[in-house]
Amino acid sequence: MSDFDYESRIMSIPDYPEKGVTFKDITPLFADPDGLVHLVDDIADHFLGRGITKVVGAEARGFLVGAPVAYKLGAGFVPARKPGKLPREVYSQSYSLEYGTDELQIHKDALTADDVVLIVDDLVATGGTAAAAAKLVEQSGARIGGFSFILELTFLNPRDVIAKDYPNEEVYTLIPVK
Repeated sequence: MSDFDYESRIMSIPDYPEKGVTFKDITPLFADPDGLVHLVDDIADHFLGRGITKVVGAEARGFLVGAPVAYKLGAGFVPARKPGKLPREVYSQSYSLEYGTDELQIHKDALTADDVVLIVDDLVATGGTAAAAAKLVEQSGARIGGFSFILELTFLNPRDVIAKDYPNEEVYTLIPVK
Protein backbone atom coordinates (compact mmCIF):
# COMPACT_ATOMS: atom_id res chain seq x y z
CA MET A 1 0.00 0.00 0.00
CA SER A 2 1.30 3.43 -0.94
CA ASP A 3 1.97 6.17 1.61
CA PHE A 4 0.92 8.88 -0.86
CA ASP A 5 -2.08 10.98 0.24
CA TYR A 6 -4.59 10.04 -2.46
CA GLU A 7 -7.64 10.79 -0.32
CA SER A 8 -7.03 14.55 -0.25
CA ARG A 9 -7.18 14.56 -4.06
CA ILE A 10 -10.56 12.82 -4.28
CA MET A 11 -13.76 14.76 -3.77
CA SER A 12 -16.89 13.24 -2.25
CA ILE A 13 -20.04 14.55 -3.93
CA PRO A 14 -23.20 13.80 -1.90
CA ASP A 15 -26.44 12.81 -3.63
CA TYR A 16 -24.82 12.29 -7.05
CA PRO A 17 -25.86 10.81 -9.42
CA GLU A 18 -28.91 10.22 -7.25
CA LYS A 19 -30.04 10.94 -3.70
CA GLY A 20 -28.33 8.77 -1.11
CA VAL A 21 -25.25 8.07 -3.23
CA THR A 22 -21.89 9.69 -2.44
CA PHE A 23 -19.92 9.93 -5.68
CA LYS A 24 -16.13 9.71 -5.44
CA ASP A 25 -14.76 12.19 -7.99
CA ILE A 26 -11.23 11.21 -9.04
CA THR A 27 -10.78 13.99 -11.60
CA PRO A 28 -8.82 16.17 -9.12
CA LEU A 29 -6.39 13.25 -8.67
CA PHE A 30 -5.86 13.07 -12.43
CA ALA A 31 -5.48 16.86 -12.65
CA ASP A 32 -2.71 16.90 -10.03
CA PRO A 33 0.65 16.06 -11.70
CA ASP A 34 2.04 14.53 -8.47
CA GLY A 35 -1.14 12.53 -7.94
CA LEU A 36 -1.14 11.16 -11.47
CA VAL A 37 2.54 10.20 -11.31
CA HIS A 38 2.10 8.46 -7.94
CA LEU A 39 -1.04 6.68 -9.13
CA VAL A 40 0.59 5.26 -12.25
CA ASP A 41 3.89 4.46 -10.53
CA ASP A 42 2.27 2.77 -7.52
CA ILE A 43 0.15 0.45 -9.64
CA ALA A 44 2.85 -0.31 -12.20
CA ASP A 45 5.58 -0.80 -9.58
CA HIS A 46 3.35 -3.23 -7.70
CA PHE A 47 3.06 -5.45 -10.78
CA LEU A 48 6.63 -5.05 -12.14
CA GLY A 49 8.42 -8.32 -12.74
CA ARG A 50 5.21 -10.34 -12.98
CA GLY A 51 5.35 -10.82 -16.73
CA ILE A 52 2.46 -8.50 -17.58
CA THR A 53 2.30 -8.18 -21.38
CA LYS A 54 -1.07 -6.41 -21.72
CA VAL A 55 -3.25 -4.16 -19.60
CA VAL A 56 -7.03 -4.23 -20.09
CA GLY A 57 -8.89 -1.09 -19.03
CA ALA A 58 -12.68 -0.89 -18.83
CA GLU A 59 -14.50 1.98 -20.52
CA ALA A 60 -14.11 4.79 -19.81
CA ARG A 61 -12.09 5.75 -16.75
CA GLY A 62 -10.20 2.46 -16.91
CA PHE A 63 -8.62 3.89 -20.05
CA LEU A 64 -7.26 6.81 -18.02
CA VAL A 65 -5.57 4.43 -15.59
CA GLY A 66 -4.76 1.51 -17.85
CA ALA A 67 -2.95 3.21 -20.72
CA PRO A 68 -0.27 4.94 -18.61
CA VAL A 69 0.16 1.83 -16.44
CA ALA A 70 0.69 -0.23 -19.61
CA TYR A 71 3.28 2.30 -20.80
CA LYS A 72 5.12 2.15 -17.47
CA LEU A 73 5.10 -1.68 -17.55
CA GLY A 74 6.27 -1.81 -21.18
CA ALA A 75 3.03 -3.63 -22.02
CA GLY A 76 0.30 -3.13 -24.59
CA PHE A 77 -3.07 -1.61 -23.76
CA VAL A 78 -6.42 -3.18 -24.66
CA PRO A 79 -9.62 -1.17 -24.21
CA ALA A 80 -12.69 -3.06 -22.99
CA ARG A 81 -15.50 -1.07 -24.60
CA LYS A 82 -19.27 -0.86 -24.59
CA PRO A 83 -21.08 -2.56 -27.50
CA GLY A 84 -20.83 -0.96 -30.93
CA LYS A 85 -17.58 0.94 -30.25
CA LEU A 86 -15.04 -1.50 -31.71
CA PRO A 87 -14.81 -1.92 -35.50
CA ARG A 88 -13.56 -5.51 -35.81
CA GLU A 89 -14.69 -8.92 -34.53
CA VAL A 90 -15.16 -8.92 -30.76
CA TYR A 91 -15.59 -11.10 -27.73
CA SER A 92 -18.56 -9.94 -25.61
CA GLN A 93 -19.40 -10.37 -21.96
CA SER A 94 -22.50 -9.10 -20.17
CA TYR A 95 -22.52 -8.45 -16.43
CA SER A 96 -24.74 -7.18 -13.62
CA LEU A 97 -24.55 -3.71 -12.18
CA GLU A 98 -26.05 -2.35 -8.96
CA TYR A 99 -29.07 -1.29 -11.03
CA GLY A 100 -29.22 -3.34 -14.25
CA THR A 101 -26.92 -5.03 -16.72
CA ASP A 102 -24.22 -3.93 -19.14
CA GLU A 103 -21.75 -5.44 -21.58
CA LEU A 104 -18.06 -5.13 -22.41
CA GLN A 105 -16.24 -6.13 -25.58
CA ILE A 106 -12.64 -6.51 -26.73
CA HIS A 107 -11.26 -7.19 -30.19
CA LYS A 108 -10.76 -10.91 -30.81
CA ASP A 109 -7.19 -10.28 -31.98
CA ALA A 110 -6.20 -8.04 -29.04
CA LEU A 111 -4.87 -10.83 -26.82
CA THR A 112 -3.16 -14.16 -27.42
CA ALA A 113 -2.56 -17.26 -25.34
CA ASP A 114 0.94 -15.90 -24.61
CA ASP A 115 -0.38 -12.76 -22.89
CA VAL A 116 -0.46 -12.15 -19.15
CA VAL A 117 -3.06 -9.47 -18.46
CA LEU A 118 -3.48 -6.91 -15.71
CA ILE A 119 -7.07 -5.66 -15.45
CA VAL A 120 -7.36 -2.06 -14.25
CA ASP A 121 -10.20 0.33 -13.56
CA ASP A 122 -10.74 3.46 -11.55
CA LEU A 123 -13.19 1.90 -9.10
CA VAL A 124 -14.46 -1.51 -8.09
CA ALA A 125 -17.90 -1.53 -6.50
CA THR A 126 -19.71 -4.85 -6.90
CA GLY A 127 -16.93 -6.53 -8.91
CA GLY A 128 -19.14 -7.12 -11.96
CA THR A 129 -17.13 -5.04 -14.43
CA ALA A 130 -13.84 -6.59 -13.26
CA ALA A 131 -15.22 -10.13 -13.54
CA ALA A 132 -16.59 -9.37 -17.03
CA ALA A 133 -13.21 -8.05 -18.14
CA ALA A 134 -11.57 -11.20 -16.76
CA LYS A 135 -14.01 -13.39 -18.68
CA LEU A 136 -13.07 -11.52 -21.88
CA VAL A 137 -9.41 -12.24 -21.15
CA GLU A 138 -10.25 -15.92 -20.69
CA GLN A 139 -12.24 -16.00 -23.95
CA SER A 140 -9.11 -14.86 -25.75
CA GLY A 141 -7.01 -17.63 -24.20
CA ALA A 142 -4.77 -15.19 -22.29
CA ARG A 143 -3.94 -15.51 -18.58
CA ILE A 144 -4.98 -13.06 -15.86
CA GLY A 145 -2.04 -11.58 -13.97
CA GLY A 146 -4.02 -9.51 -11.45
CA PHE A 147 -6.54 -6.74 -10.86
CA SER A 148 -5.89 -3.15 -9.81
CA PHE A 149 -8.16 -0.25 -8.88
CA ILE A 150 -7.80 3.26 -7.53
CA LEU A 151 -10.88 2.97 -5.28
CA GLU A 152 -12.55 -0.08 -3.78
CA LEU A 153 -15.98 0.19 -2.16
CA THR A 154 -15.18 -2.46 0.45
CA PHE A 155 -18.66 -2.34 1.99
CA LEU A 156 -20.02 -3.88 -1.24
CA ASN A 157 -17.56 -6.81 -0.97
CA PRO A 158 -16.27 -6.75 -4.56
CA ARG A 159 -13.39 -9.08 -3.71
CA ASP A 160 -15.91 -11.83 -2.97
CA VAL A 161 -17.33 -11.55 -6.50
CA ILE A 162 -13.87 -11.54 -8.07
CA ALA A 163 -12.61 -14.38 -5.86
CA LYS A 164 -15.57 -16.57 -6.78
CA ASP A 165 -14.11 -17.14 -10.26
CA TYR A 166 -10.53 -15.91 -9.68
CA PRO A 167 -9.53 -17.05 -6.18
CA ASN A 168 -5.79 -17.02 -6.89
CA GLU A 169 -5.58 -13.60 -8.53
CA GLU A 170 -4.35 -10.61 -6.58
CA VAL A 171 -6.60 -7.57 -6.18
CA TYR A 172 -4.55 -4.41 -5.54
CA THR A 173 -6.33 -1.22 -4.49
CA LEU A 174 -4.86 2.17 -3.65
CA ILE A 175 -7.82 3.47 -1.62
CA PRO A 176 -10.25 1.20 0.23
CA VAL A 177 -13.51 3.05 0.94
CA LYS A 178 -15.39 1.69 3.95
